[in-house]
Amino acid sequence: MNTAPTAERVGARGQPLSPRRAPLQQRSVARAGQILRVTAELLEEVGFDALTTILIARRMGISVGTLYHYFPNKHAIMYAMAEQWLREVERALDEVDAWPLAELPLTAFVERLIERQLAVYRAQQGILHLVQAMFSIPELRTLDQRHDALVIERMTRVFARCGLQGSTIELGRLARAYLELTHALLLVVVNQTGNRSRRTLADLKRVTLALLQPCIEEDPAP
Repeated sequence: MNTAPTAERVGARGQPLSPRRAPLQQRSVARAGQILRVTAELLEEVGFDALTTILIARRMGISVGTLYHYFPNKHAIMYAMAEQWLREVERALDEVDAWPLAELPLTAFVERLIERQLAVYRAQQGILHLVQAMFSIPELRTLDQRHDALVIERMTRVFARCGLQGSTIELGRLARAYLELTHALLLVVVNQTGNRSRRTLADLKRVTLALLQPCIEEDPAP
């Protein structure tokens, strides 16, 4: 396997989080991606606490030693999964930046924004367990903080371009409230089914609109 060493990442308790080596050959890249996909499947089936490298290797039909050629432990695999998800979050925010924000009515903006975010949550298998691990596991907490900082920073700018009124600090507070609201309820939406999921999504859109509406300056009376 043609590989190159990577910069070492160490978790809060000194546990290595970097892949053993950065895969360069196409087959190696594909195998690393397969490890992440299988881990996501198992995460949804058994949860984080019961997840082990033995289970992952068994599901893939490889030895634990082969798995360790790519990742030194399950925290390193989860770290890579979380980084991958953050890239998708950022890609969605990039798309939002490209929208004609100043021209969108607030209702249409909220509808489109929530649906785009929902797609990111739905695309990540095992998202609830992944997010819980990012929040509660010291080795992954920096990624939870990166997620929050990313969304708050980008949504502060988006809200300003949408015409929401307030200073940068005030819009930053609004962006944090938006983050806390949408992050929590989108996790509920993706873990519900049928009418329950649709009703929760509709509630989220209504509450988000109610959060942002007071910050739209009304046209002055003629």
